[in-house]
Amino acid sequence: MLIDLQTLLSKGDIRLSNSIKTSSLFDCKVSYLEKLFQNSQYPWEMLPEIKNHIKELLKDGIEGFTEIAEGVLVGKNVKIHPSAVIEAPAIIGDDTEIRPSAFLRGNVITGRGCVIGNSSEIKNAILLDSVQVPHYNYVGDSVLGNKAHMGAGSICSNLKSDKKEIVIHADTPIQTGLRKIGGILADGADVGCGSVINPGTVIGKNSRIYPLTAVRGVIPENVIVKSMENIVNIK
Repeated sequence: MLIDLQTLLSKGDIRLSNSIKTSSLFDCKVSYLEKLFQNSQYPWEMLPEIKNHIKELLKDGIEGFTEIAEGVLVGKNVKIHPSAVIEAPAIIGDDTEIRPSAFLRGNVITGRGCVIGNSSEIKNAILLDSVQVPHYNYVGDSVLGNKAHMGAGSICSNLKSDKKEIVIHADTPIQTGLRKIGGILADGADVGCGSVINPGTVIGKNSRIYPLTAVRGVIPENVIVKSMENIVNIK
């Protein structure tokens, strides 16, 4: 069934302002991230807090984690290719793999079993468990939920061309007070190869974005975005 988001909103069938709350988008089971998620009403509120949160964790330590360089804490069975660059502060969860030429530009926290792949760049971002950004991805000022996946060459654009504050366009506009917000990908979101997630885009749980698609605004859960004019329910 083809979905017209504006029609749905006018009928009151969905309340996007409720569906984009942190608790609606993510099931955080990462112990060292639970506090951050519980204290935010909307996920972008966590972005300015990432650096200080990591500093607190570095100070207190995380059981089973090792500080491999100043400000870089890693869990068990983490694989880091010698050509990867990790700038502090950063926390890398158990069983995560960081592949050749990956660049973590600081203020990055991952959960368990993530893949940060070839030439991917991550900056000021949270990745929950089993997130995959495996090939030539850019993820800046973003929150990626459990098992979120970004296809090769897809990016989270985090800054508008006019450099103005980012507004989240739900049923009513939400002022964020932030100039940089990338993508908010809920649990199970899947982004096709070569797609662009425009600044401040929220993608609901288990929704899929076709390859080479530019998306913006709020995408409900459990839909397939073939284009912004062609959105269908997942059967």
